[in-house]
Amino acid sequence: MTKKWFWIGIVGIFLLSLSLRFWGLGRFGHLVFDEVYYAKFGSNYLTHTPFFDGHPPLGKLIIALGMWISDRIPWWKDQVNGLTGSLRPAWSYRWINALFGSFIPLIITGIAYQLSQRRSFALLAGLFTACDGIFIVESRYALINIYIVVFGLLGQLLFLLALANHRQQRRFYLVLAGVAFGASAATKWNGLWFLLGTYLIWIFAWGWKIIGIISNANNSRESHNLWESEPEKSPLQNLTQLNVISFGFYLGIIPVLIYSLIWIPHLLIDKRYNFLQVHQQILLFHERLGGNSPTVHPYCAAWYKWPLLTRPMAYLYETATSLKEPLPVVGPPLPKGFGQVIYDVHAMGNPFLWWFGVIALVLLLIMLGWQAVNFLVKKKRFTTTPTLSVDTWIALYLVLNYAANLLPWVGVTRCLFIYHYMTAVVFAFMAIAWFVDQCLGSYYKLLRAVGVTITFMILTAFVFWLPLYLALPLSPHGYKLRMWFSSWI
Repeated sequence: MTKKWFWIGIVGIFLLSLSLRFWGLGRFGHLVFDEVYYAKFGSNYLTHTPFFDGHPPLGKLIIALGMWISDRIPWWKDQVNGLTGSLRPAWSYRWINALFGSFIPLIITGIAYQLSQRRSFALLAGLFTACDGIFIVESRYALINIYIVVFGLLGQLLFLLALANHRQQRRFYLVLAGVAFGASAATKWNGLWFLLGTYLIWIFAWGWKIIGIISNANNSRESHNLWESEPEKSPLQNLTQLNVISFGFYLGIIPVLIYSLIWIPHLLIDKRYNFLQVHQQILLFHERLGGNSPTVHPYCAAWYKWPLLTRPMAYLYETATSLKEPLPVVGPPLPKGFGQVIYDVHAMGNPFLWWFGVIALVLLLIMLGWQAVNFLVKKKRFTTTPTLSVDTWIALYLVLNYAANLLPWVGVTRCLFIYHYMTAVVFAFMAIAWFVDQCLGSYYKLLRAVGVTITFMILTAFVFWLPLYLALPLSPHGYKLRMWFSSWI
């Protein structure tokens, strides 16, 4: 693939992502799902009204910025509401989310390219991400989960760019990476898992280097460099160029500093609690949310249910008698048999993308396990520690980051929801993109056919479930046709 077509592909992915998020942004004038909190909290910042929320302030501050900008635009003021505390159109508290969310496929494309320098892998990763439903839904409403992912992935991309550069440029990218990781945690605390994944891959790199040094020191044969140059290189091969002091400063002190600074506007408005006290209140808030069962909330879903997509969430469900009727507002559903048109917003992923992504991660894990066994066998024959290939580094990066963003939820007893999986599933998107890219580049026709089939199924599934992401009108039959399992309703 030429550089020209690579950039054409990137622009196409961005335009697709942008159009899916901005189309009909203000169609539903009432507050959808947690907009009842976050849209109002954003307005509270503009009116300097004190309030408490169970999460750090950055997401609401960005929503407030979107409102502030839209309040100064003299157009598109025909359908206003006062649901946020001031008269404004629905798009005013949603557009900035849509803009930020549109960049997620591009950031994924950048990460995949930095990991491999393979344009086909990068474009597949970006395309698959653009074709996922939960990211579209979360971007189209005044919710804050999208900012965790945007800043967390941006931190990862900037970290990879830092590894690919040297000296002043490396320090510049490391500072920006620390800022991005701090911003992710300042949206919700689980934004820290992106930083945890970075720590895990760095620790592994140093552990592998130490093993190589010991192995080569004990080996009587001619040794070779653990980080020997290869035709293809990954920036992850430079991880051990960062020592404990520099790593701790850029990805420890800077994120903490940024996280703390972001709290200043909130603490100036709400003076009931200081910095430490507000964190105690947030912790108490989450402890009071109750167990992870339907008796607490009908859409509670434990962490092990997320990868298989067994319990998505309905953010909006309204009925109308016909397509000519104005879009429904909040109210009781029509009697059975009267509702001929259904408008539904489901926070659910692209089923085939999620399922194939999990399978791809399992295959990567098996590949790493097989290489570990081979390494142990060779060690017994007194051979040197092998240089890790680019694909091995990709597998390690994806598996470790996926685990870092999923496994911390294992011990959480409060009610959890499918959107908590958003920080982990992006690495599953990259995993299936890697697998499809390997298939499409294979010499075997069967493997190429597998890659084409998987891509076709993901794109077809995206189109099939698109009405549930954009609240397009569905007949009762069309709605039931898309509810494959009773747990999806």
